[in-house]
Amino acid sequence: MLVKLSLPAALLGLALGGSVHAAAPAAPAKPYADVEKAIMPLLGTVPIEKISPSKFGTLLEVVTPRGLVYTDKTGSFVLFDVTAIDTRTQENLTEQRNDELGKFVFADLPLKDAIKTVRGDGSRVIATFEDPNCGYCRKLMGELKKVDNLTVYTFLVPVMAADSASKSTAILCSPDPAKIWVEHMTDNSPLPAPAECATSLERNAALFHKLRLNGTPAILFPSNTKSPGYIPAERIEARLAGAK
Repeated sequence: MLVKLSLPAALLGLALGGSVHAAAPAAPAKPYADVEKAIMPLLGTVPIEKISPSKFGTLLEVVTPRGLVYTDKTGSFVLFDVTAIDTRTQENLTEQRNDELGKFVFADLPLKDAIKTVRGDGSRVIATFEDPNCGYCRKLMGELKKVDNLTVYTFLVPVMAADSASKSTAILCSPDPAKIWVEHMTDNSPLPAPAECATSLERNAALFHKLRLNGTPAILFPSNTKSPGYIPAERIEARLAGAK
């Protein structure tokens, strides 16, 4: 007597000696993919890290390495260089958000990529981001000389002028980068002839954007806080003592 068995197609394949491959799950749709596509032409080569709802009504927050921009849910416009101020507290909401995105741990900074200068016993430490063409960086140099027992790690980031990169390279490739840097920023001493060497400039630029910094000078403190701009010696002393 012949008995007919009904097998599901997958089991039938196994019964016949075949193999079964489960269909790969479909990749989840990227959030706001249509918005990203709409605004990319306006951002040029600047990559979009994340798009998410913002605190500002129907606006979407667009996080990029160069800062925050805002758009609507259809990507029909883009707002650049926005500074949002809370009308009740007068707090800078844009700065707060950038601080959230640019959180860092001072101990994790790649200090090997920075120029190291030491005053006194060097027991207190800060890190700075500076450009050889930055006037306020020169002013900061004068203030730092007033702070005793200080080690300064300076990350050069050529963001100010067309020749900032060549000047930075000349400093970093010199036999004594710390000496050349201090003399140039203090007395405008001429830089040595440009030399070819492997530098940290690209890594410094990536770190600069990761920390959501948008200008020089910028100062980072061991308390994992930062000052996005020039501040005088007394304020540096206060920050090193733990005050904000």
